[in-house]
Amino acid sequence: MVFKCQEDSFLKQFRTSVVSCDYATLEWTGEDNSTEPRKLRGFNVICENTILFPEGGGQPCDYGTINGQPVRSVVRKGSTAVHFVESPTSFEEGAEVQQHLDWARRLDHMQQHSGQHLITALFDREFKYDTTSWSLGSSVSHIQLSTPHLISRESLDLIERQANDLIREGRPVSVLLVDPEVAQEFQDARAPRGLPKDHEGLARVVRIEGIESNMCCGTHVSNLSQLQCIKLLYAEKVKTNVLVYFVVGERALRKLGEVFAREQQLTVALKGGPQQHLELVQKLHQNIKSTRKAFQQLLKDFANAEAERLENLPKAARPKYFSLHRRDGIEVDFINTFLRNAPEEIFYFLTVSEGVSSGSSAKGHMVLRGQPSLVEQFGPQFMDLLEGKGNGKENNYQGKITNLAKLQDCNALLEAHFKPKKTNPDLAAAS
Repeated sequence: MVFKCQEDSFLKQFRTSVVSCDYATLEWTGEDNSTEPRKLRGFNVICENTILFPEGGGQPCDYGTINGQPVRSVVRKGSTAVHFVESPTSFEEGAEVQQHLDWARRLDHMQQHSGQHLITALFDREFKYDTTSWSLGSSVSHIQLSTPHLISRESLDLIERQANDLIREGRPVSVLLVDPEVAQEFQDARAPRGLPKDHEGLARVVRIEGIESNMCCGTHVSNLSQLQCIKLLYAEKVKTNVLVYFVVGERALRKLGEVFAREQQLTVALKGGPQQHLELVQKLHQNIKSTRKAFQQLLKDFANAEAERLENLPKAARPKYFSLHRRDGIEVDFINTFLRNAPEEIFYFLTVSEGVSSGSSAKGHMVLRGQPSLVEQFGPQFMDLLEGKGNGKENNYQGKITNLAKLQDCNALLEAHFKPKKTNPDLAAAS
């Protein structure tokens, strides 16, 4: 069956009759699939015909309403389209209903899908690259080309220019219904995946005049001028194929708006116009590298100074254990520098954070060094408290930690262990 949406992709409302209506639920993540799924209650409704496209051919389904109730999903089952309608009441079998189409979503899908056909045809004509699959994303789409060679910016620009030249020419886009067994139109059409197993009747071929014919079930523009424009964003290599990312029509305008807004924000942040952005960012990056290098040297000096302070203490005055905790982004090298110069006989409990965050969400690194039996005792215990993973060998134990808020508990355990035990003066005198 060819649905009404495939006969006329520009039809925005349509009256039809209900064939069946069954109670159903749907796990729905919203129109852009960016939210957590929520369970919707409603009905699976089959109509005599529909202007709401059921998902297929790489194109997501349409949204809209039936009698004012939102249609959240449309899927094809054989020759029927099943609409999930979020509604508190059912629809009577045989009743006449009014379908309304979410036109903005349809236009977007038509532009991306017809644009994909055009891009695919041009890559095949110019470079003999086959399109093996495509994805119509919520903001950016891509095609997968069967080539192991990464496509250059020059090649992308060539295809983009050719596509936009054809858009300006306004080449007609038409749909043919042909018998796949006998029609020459079908034999000449691109059909990379062939007909679906459950296909019945005539095949649908989308033709761009003078460019290509492509078997397809999706909704399309009637003239390339309706695409407005095509922008090929970039290409990336994936295993033995290449993905080419693109936007068409309204998406290209939105992308331009996003880029311009970001450019304005960078101008304010960098205190310089767009022509200076690259230079200013490079300068900022160099300053950060220089500052980081100086900071690392200061950390090294500080670690050496702390270790030297302990080393200069008389042995009788040295503490039995020493704790040092830094939460200001200091790296593990700080601990290593400190331990290389610190006295051996002290038990050390050292931690640093990997960033400036603090509290239970902060992540960091822990090192214990000292008497092997104490390292073996406190290492796993501290890891449990600090919610980390680590291991040790002889007098050293280290690991990653995720809960620096428990450092005080660890210090309390050390203090309880190393704190001198009080004696009873009476018992001491009696002995």
